[in-house]
Amino acid sequence: MPDQSRTLIADRRIQDDEWVLCEEDASRPENGRVILPLVEWQEAPGDDVAPLLASDTELTPELAEQLLDAPLIAIDFPKFTDGRGYSIARQLRERHGYQGQIRAVGDVLIDQLYYMSRCGFDAFLLREDQVVEDALNALDTFSLSYQPGTDTPEPLFRRRMRESA
Repeated sequence: MPDQSRTLIADRRIQDDEWVLCEEDASRPENGRVILPLVEWQEAPGDDVAPLLASDTELTPELAEQLLDAPLIAIDFPKFTDGRGYSIARQLRERHGYQGQIRAVGDVLIDQLYYMSRCGFDAFLLREDQVVEDALNALDTFSLSYQPGTDTPEPLFRRRMRESA
């Protein structure tokens, strides 16, 4: 049964979560879609099983190749101050071309959502104490970005030069 105490935002809207997050030493449900720690996922990949990457996962080319077949990839944020998950998501999108859902789980706060979305996250399992309406608004915190991101690969100065030409 999905964790009903946490809200899932995917594709910029609240959605029902069809996936059950099974972290280390958690009992796995017999039926349904499950997110498992990476090692367990590697032992039993499939359409109803997705990997959970720890924030210290080393994204080797071999691992990235395996992950391309995953129906979704969850990346854990053990603490909101741990930014390694941003790099993993960005590498998956830009370097390895992952097209599926990348979901932020763990200590996910609303003030991170905009930046997470720029790095390639398109789903967020919010911490229980976060206000959903504020989270949805946080995705549109800024109207323009100076730096390139997975959502806008061209930096602002190049866009402006192109538009003025």
